Amino acid sequence: MALRNIREIGEECLTKPCKEIKEMTPRLRELIEDMFDTMYEAGGVGLAAPQVGVLKRVVVIDVTGEDPYVLINPQILAEEGEQTGQEGCLSVPGKCGIVTRPNYVKAQALDIEMKPYELEGTELLARAIVHELEHLDGHLYVEKVEGGLKNVEAAEEE
Repeated sequence: MALRNIREIGEECLTKPCKEIKEMTPRLRELIEDMFDTMYEAGGVGLAAPQVGVLKRVVVIDVTGEDPYVLINPQILAEEGEQTGQEGCLSVPGKCGIVTRPNYVKAQALDIEMKPYELEGTELLARAIVHELEHLDGHLYVEKVEGGLKNVEAAEEE
């Protein structure tokens, strides 16, 4: 298990588009394992490679703590509905804000064996997929926050 440093808002790596992954390598496999370890240790439900300083198109997601997904070169195929709710990000520590996202998302990606698959999700999983994929294009959720960022403690009291 290796924990990686989570990059924070203001760091250049979070604003750059990521490169497509061509093949699975031992180094990429290690990155994915480290990303899961780092995400779980930080209490997150998703983590994108640029959040640990690597400009590659890979994200890890686990909204239940028991259902981990690896998405390599992911793309959103379909979105439906709308949900508005509190959102945070490991790269914006201590802050959260209200963001509107699709309530249903269908994405395609490659798994850790570089085999294509589709992932469908609603509610939190849909939110996590869209949030993490935006990281791969150099965007943070703060760009979409309605009404400004709040401290996590203040939002929990509301």
